[in-house]
Parts: sequence; structure tokens; C-alpha cells
Amino acid sequence: MQHLVLLGDSIFDNAAYVPAGSALIQQLREYLPAHWQATLCARDGSVINDVHAQLDRLPEGATHLVISAGGNDLLSEVGVLGKPVRTVGEGLRLLVEVQVRFDRDYERMLQTIERLSLSTVVCTIYHPRFPDPILQREAEAALCLFNDVIIRRAQQFGLPVIELRAVCTAGEDYATPIEPSVSGGAKIAQAIASAILHYEFRSHQTIIM
Repeated sequence: MQHLVLLGDSIFDNAAYVPAGSALIQQLREYLPAHWQATLCARDGSVINDVHAQLDRLPEGATHLVISAGGNDLLSEVGVLGKPVRTVGEGLRLLVEVQVRFDRDYERMLQTIERLSLSTVVCTIYHPRFPDPILQREAEAALCLFNDVIIRRAQQFGLPVIELRAVCTAGEDYATPIEPSVSGGAKIAQAIASAILHYEFRSHQTIIM
């Protein structure tokens, strides 16, 4: 029996945002073969450092992990986009200060996961759907700095990456500006199933999927 565990935040734990439809974990179970089990350890509102506690609750027999974490860390820092600066360089330095903290926490999380020797996939942070077009453009640009961290750290640890920016691309994929809808959840679940079933984990190659 193969046992997949989802770790992270409400990208996976989206049940509260789709009360009239299937949550992502339910959709994922439908896409996996019958001999696979899927467990949700991700929790709405979690930040990167919360994944350590989630790892402490891993079910016995877990064989595969998929992680979507970091979005809430950035939400807590979104105010930096409104800070007045005198130059573009000064603004970039403010963002890099946040990036350094993000990078430190993300690397530490992957170091902990590496010690478990489980097949692991990480996800990038998808674009939000803010109604304010200026905030949306700013957020998309800033996210590049943090998705770069995720991809670089995945390369460091030899992990595959699900590029969620290429998965959720339509307005109907969002139940809120930052949470996946039934449609978005289905797309993410399909991407997870495809990655888990087709990636050769023994290769330790970082492939963007």
C-alpha cells in the first residue's frame, strides 16, 4: 500500500472554501489508484514552520509527501508592497529581507523532511486573484523572488516541483483571491496524482511539472 500525505496550508486544506463541493483531498483520492491511500495533514492558515508539527503527526506507513507551504508567510508580509521608497533598488532590498527569512525557513523545513527519507514533491506558490489590478501585478512580480527560493531549494535536495502557477490559471479556479475552488482543487489534485505516479523518485532530479 502506497500512502501519500499532503502537508502545508489551505491550498490543500480547502474544505472550508468549497462547502457545496468536493475538497481537494477527496478529489485526489479519486485520481489515485485503488492501492493508494491519501491523508491530509495540511492545515488552513499554516506557515512554513508549522510543517514541522505536521510531520510529527505523519500517519504510520507514509511513503510519499507533497508540500504546499509559504503562501501564508508572504500574506503576513504583504504590507511591504505599500511601503514608500525613494528608489526601485530600495524597494527590492525590502523584498530581499523578506526573501532571506523565507529561504531560511524553507531550507530548514526541507532539511527536516530529508531525514525522513520519504519520496517528496514540493509546490510553488500560485498567483493570487486580487480584485485590485495594481496589487495583483505587484504580488505576481514579488512572488517570483519566493518561487525562485522554492525551486532552488528543490534543486538542492533533488526534489520535483509542481508549478502551481501553470495549474491554476483561470478565475474559476479560485474560491477566494487566495484559496482554490472545486475547479482549482481538481486541477491541483490531478497535478499531484500525475507527479506522484510518473516521477522517478530514485533519480533525485528536479523536474518542473
